[in-house]
Amino acid sequence: MKKSEELKDLVREKYSEIATQDRVTNVNSCCGSGPTGTYTIMSETYADLEGYEPDADLGLGCGLPTQFAQIQAGDTVLDLGSGAGNDCFVARAETGATGKVIGVDFTPKMIQLARQNAEKRGYNNVEFRLGDIEDLPVTENTVDVVVSNCVLNLVPDKAKVFSEIKRVLRPGGHFSISDIVLRGTLPPKMQEAAELYAGCVSGALQMDEYLDHIRQAGFENLSVQKQKPILIPDEILLEYLSADELKSFADSKTGIFSITVYAGKAGKKEPRDQQKAASGEPCCEPGSGCC
Repeated sequence: MKKSEELKDLVREKYSEIATQDRVTNVNSCCGSGPTGTYTIMSETYADLEGYEPDADLGLGCGLPTQFAQIQAGDTVLDLGSGAGNDCFVARAETGATGKVIGVDFTPKMIQLARQNAEKRGYNNVEFRLGDIEDLPVTENTVDVVVSNCVLNLVPDKAKVFSEIKRVLRPGGHFSISDIVLRGTLPPKMQEAAELYAGCVSGALQMDEYLDHIRQAGFENLSVQKQKPILIPDEILLEYLSADELKSFADSKTGIFSITVYAGKAGKKEPRDQQKAASGEPCCEPGSGCC
């Protein structure tokens, strides 16, 4: 596979293209830009979640992290790889008017699209920042909950991302992240396929290695909240493998899985008014009489 910066350029190019397409086009294509259907296989429906905005859903996820994220009213929530804003808007419904949601994405066209989606809905407590999730444009110890949906497997340095998540979380904060992981080894032709990298398959780590990154970053209470197999149809795999290679792959019992993982940062979560006092924010709305 390519070097780190080449991989980032590949992902940025693919997702810039995806940002200009509608959801129907994206879910009927591998990585949102080709003739096959990987995302259709991976994506789950948000239709029953409060705050869901269909036109902000590009169909690129592999789970429902916000459903498992235990977001409380007033929380500050950070979404890594926020795309058109889908998970941010669901998180906003959970954190409410007293909370804040920050989305970070390194594709300028995605940031532009997300900001347009927020502006036309009048969401003034949802903010989108252009940045690399290996080097988050977020102050340390300021976030209560981190979510992400099928993004970390696109990042070359997974360990750096988990280090950044820990840095920005407040003591007692936590994350809920959906991602693609492997059990077994993909054939070399699949590992080298740019489309499958952008489609969250060939960049996926072994499940044990993925979980070890979380442990090594120093998180506590690690748990897999949900796991489901991802079954890629033969007609898609045959774009990358010969018939004999496909049979060998099937015989290898290599598994591709979507998992949603939870873990927390050590420490005790401070009451909301103490958090705001530490950050210089007013502890309540002016004139409310609560202070």
